[in-house]
Amino acid sequence: MGCDGGTIPKRHELVKGPKKVEKVDKDAELVAQWNYCTLSQEILRRPVVACELGRLYNKDAVIEFLLDKSAEKALGKAASHIKSIKNVTELKLSDNPAWEGDKGNTKGDRHDDLQRARFICPVVGLEMNGRHRFCFLRCCGCVFSERALKEIKAEVCHTCGAAFQEDDIIVLNGTKEDVEMLKKRMEERRLRAKLEKKTKKPKAAESVSKPDVSEECPGPSRVKTGKPEELGPDSREKKTISAPRSTATNGKTGKPPCGAVKRSIADSEESETYKSLFTSHSSAKRSKEESAHWVTHTSYCF
Repeated sequence: MGCDGGTIPKRHELVKGPKKVEKVDKDAELVAQWNYCTLSQEILRRPVVACELGRLYNKDAVIEFLLDKSAEKALGKAASHIKSIKNVTELKLSDNPAWEGDKGNTKGDRHDDLQRARFICPVVGLEMNGRHRFCFLRCCGCVFSERALKEIKAEVCHTCGAAFQEDDIIVLNGTKEDVEMLKKRMEERRLRAKLEKKTKKPKAAESVSKPDVSEECPGPSRVKTGKPEELGPDSREKKTISAPRSTATNGKTGKPPCGAVKRSIADSEESETYKSLFTSHSSAKRSKEESAHWVTHTSYCF
């Protein structure tokens, strides 16, 4: 079949050679990176956030991704390093006054200038369209061009005045080398945060245990000491009042004080009538004839 009507097939139609590598249009790639969300592939709209690797997202898309991490989402690999909303920074972007958007292109007969960007650098005025390198500060979220940071060298943000370090500068949509460097910084930062949490836990446990020990064993500062010469008449009266209380408590418990010596009632100087109330008196003792037999009666029933 085929080759009817005198058609002659060519070599490329019969022999299948290696496929040509498809070249990506650089302009289309820049438009996709700087105007669309990396997760949802929708147009970027405020609030816009950026991750620690310099990729741009819509904040709503990041929240949906964190709430529903399903395996069906192919674009979830681009945000696999985002574990919580704390891993992204909300950007403070400056609007471009020359950007009109879709206001004048209602009929579709107008050419859209892809080089025109929605946002610009607030210091130099360069447009954020991918032709120039842009950065943001992780501490405050302000966005600048790299040229502005190089020309105006300062350790303070140009718009809000927040102090920053070199580790806080993150390149937006950088090259592969930039992404690898940012990934190393991110891993080191997260390891540092884990170590700080581990060191804080034992310190908190020690601070909780210290007040318990101080309550059980008060130090010498809490114990009041005074010389007998400094004691006034009121303190002496208190001592005399506390002495009979201690004797009363000892009588209730039935335990004599530490230095007291046991004495029998027979040796005491009390009257005979008072002594006869106790079992140790001679009148309370019975003879063998008066006592009951141990088999038939108890000692008290006779």
